[in-house]
Amino acid sequence: MTSELHVIFGTGPIGKATARCLVSAGKQVRMINRSGKASHLPEGVEVLAGDIYDQQFVAQQARDAASVYQCAQPAYYEWTSKFPAMQAAVIAGVSQSNARLVVMENLYGYGRSTQPMTEATPFAAHTRKGKLRAQMSEQLFAAHQAGRIRATSVRASNFYGPEYQLMGDQVVKPALQGKKATLLGNADMPHSFSYVNDIGATMALLGSDDRGLGRPWHAPSPAALTQREFVAILAKILGKPVGYRTINTTMVWLLGRFVKEIAETVEMMYEWQAPFVMDSSAFSQTFGIEATPIEEGIRSMVDWFRN
Repeated sequence: MTSELHVIFGTGPIGKATARCLVSAGKQVRMINRSGKASHLPEGVEVLAGDIYDQQFVAQQARDAASVYQCAQPAYYEWTSKFPAMQAAVIAGVSQSNARLVVMENLYGYGRSTQPMTEATPFAAHTRKGKLRAQMSEQLFAAHQAGRIRATSVRASNFYGPEYQLMGDQVVKPALQGKKATLLGNADMPHSFSYVNDIGATMALLGSDDRGLGRPWHAPSPAALTQREFVAILAKILGKPVGYRTINTTMVWLLGRFVKEIAETVEMMYEWQAPFVMDSSAFSQTFGIEATPIEEGIRSMVDWFRN
């Protein structure tokens, strides 16, 4: 007997983490990207080439699926021009089926916050990408309220964990090579980090539990810590000192003159210049799943990049 089908758009770290959890739960998993190729996947996962901007293609994939997971995104510098069309195609396509839709979101829509961010924190974005994220989230849940789809979303803070290249390239890989890590903004501000595998587990659970529908959820994340503390834990795991340097907004802006992806991070530097803390207790209290301890998560990240 064939198990129920779960379809994942996107084969990045979050899509892969979601796939691993679904396979562990005995689900049939199909992943979709532009090339039809992906590495580091569990045995039995099907990878299909497809166009997420084609709502009829999305509808075709959703027709026989129990759940669809939207983990894809355009290049960072193409968010404004392409992200709304991508989400519109996904909503329109999934609306032609009875599949649940689980969307990966982030915290950009909240903007600056002097208090820990919860799912009830109102949107007050002051950046282009933050306003875009808020608008897309509102559209998603408006479609749910209108009965067009059965949707939920997962919001997380800055990722860390296996395959995640930002923390990998800036912090873990240099440390493994005996070089200085690169930190952003103020290294002594409390900051929430979300473990890639915890996010995947959250996505997979919400794709199988109707209690999650109709609202966003913050992925279970450990207590906030400073980047300096993150590096200290990394040094403990490696058994050697890890030096670091910090780069400010001006330096990021200068680098961005040569690299489009970096240029897009300038407006998001506020996250690293003041406390940036999320509260994920609602998910843990509802579903009984706690965040992976930060040291365990960093250790798994080290093991992945080392190997």
